[in-house]
Amino acid sequence: MQYNDFSGLILVNKPTGITSFKLVHIIKKKLNVKKAGHCGTLDPLASGLMIILVGKYTKFQDKFMKQDKVYRATIKFGIKTDSGDLDGKIISKSDFSHVTKELTEQACKSFIGKINQIPPMYSALKINGQKLYELARKGITVERKAREITFYSIDLTDYQKDNFSIRVKCSSGTYIRTLSEDIGTKLKTDTVVTNLIREEIGNFKLSDALNIDDIKENDNSCLKQVDFLNNKFI
Repeated sequence: MQYNDFSGLILVNKPTGITSFKLVHIIKKKLNVKKAGHCGTLDPLASGLMIILVGKYTKFQDKFMKQDKVYRATIKFGIKTDSGDLDGKIISKSDFSHVTKELTEQACKSFIGKINQIPPMYSALKINGQKLYELARKGITVERKAREITFYSIDLTDYQKDNFSIRVKCSSGTYIRTLSEDIGTKLKTDTVVTNLIREEIGNFKLSDALNIDDIKENDNSCLKQVDFLNNKFI
């Protein structure tokens, strides 16, 4: 099979309902390229910015993986699932009538700074060569080491009777589903992520991303070249 010799970077707005792997597969097929990869997984339920590297740019993955991220999340009170989002099975429900906007804001602010976070079982991290989510689907739970991460800001952007929304700027390796559950623990209730959007990766923004339908077959005009010294498009 003859592949196109394309190389570059694409900012893509991943829709909900597909995996990050599936998104890469779609782009590889549209551009008819042999090599492509992403720079950070988004859950199927999540949407938003993904950096896709094509061709020779795949060797630059490490340059993008460790960059800070910005997310927007909506979190529902009173429910906990095994995955931390609505894709999982409900494992508990709890009362949240004691929770207020002020308490929620205080709980969010308490996580700002460097903290140790334990990755969730439903994640793509590997232990002994096996992805955690593959073990989780079999009902197997294994011990995970806490990792140091940083929350630069956690802003409460909306508060309703049974849910709230936050905008989070954080270091790489952060799990918003875990933050959601930790906020719930602080508030002495259950929580679950109902919506998650990644808005920024380093200097790259969702507003500059293409939708899947914007990427034309065998058309490399969607590919960008990057000045890695200044982390911007050439």
